Amino acid sequence: MGCFGFLKTMMFIFNGIIFLAGAAILGVGIWVKVDSGSILGFLQNIPGASVQLGQVLNVGYLLIAVGAVLVVLGFLGCCGAVRESRCMLLMFFIIILIVFIAEVAGAIVLLVFKPLAENLIKQLGNEAVKSIRNDYGKNADLTGLWNTTMKGLKCCGFNNYTDFTNSYFVNETKSYPFQCCTGVPCSEAAAINSTVTGCFPALKTLVDENAVIIIAVALGIAALELAAMIVSMTLYCKIGSKVD
Repeated sequence: MGCFGFLKTMMFIFNGIIFLAGAAILGVGIWVKVDSGSILGFLQNIPGASVQLGQVLNVGYLLIAVGAVLVVLGFLGCCGAVRESRCMLLMFFIIILIVFIAEVAGAIVLLVFKPLAENLIKQLGNEAVKSIRNDYGKNADLTGLWNTTMKGLKCCGFNNYTDFTNSYFVNETKSYPFQCCTGVPCSEAAAINSTVTGCFPALKTLVDENAVIIIAVALGIAALELAAMIVSMTLYCKIGSKVD
């Protein structure tokens, strides 16, 4: 019973933290989407703030999705442990298992089926270029997302500046996004002579440079997921033996 009580306590504390973190992230995400006007005004009033700071509003949907998943996981883990509910513990185990399998499958695809992964990335790149040419400068959310990405990675387009050639934005403004050049205005000649690379090559370089850190974080997350599955299944079996 001492071991059982310890596992229950650890399960409750661990998932309580996850639940609170998820609730906070979900709350921020909803606030960002619902009250975007006042948030934008607040950000613009910060002394020395960049105009691009307002682009943080575009992460609202991502925050809501991540927060909702964490809240559900935390709720199932906490209530399952406290109420000794086998149903909740099993649902918690299944959700973590699905996430774990998806991560392992993604890693296998990237390592073993590298040509397939490259082909998939190429198709995604083609779609990204289409969206840039058709909607950049027209769709506020997409424009904000690309501006944030290009500013953060110091890149231009998915492949390079040519992704904007004959695009809606270039046809309307007669210039390229300022991120594509080292100075403004960013004309076609300036974009051609610019050393700014595309966002996909920039992302690949960033991943290569931080490969050790990324692998360590991935292994840490996998270890936490395995521990959560082991503890939840142990509690599930212990509660079942008590009922029997």
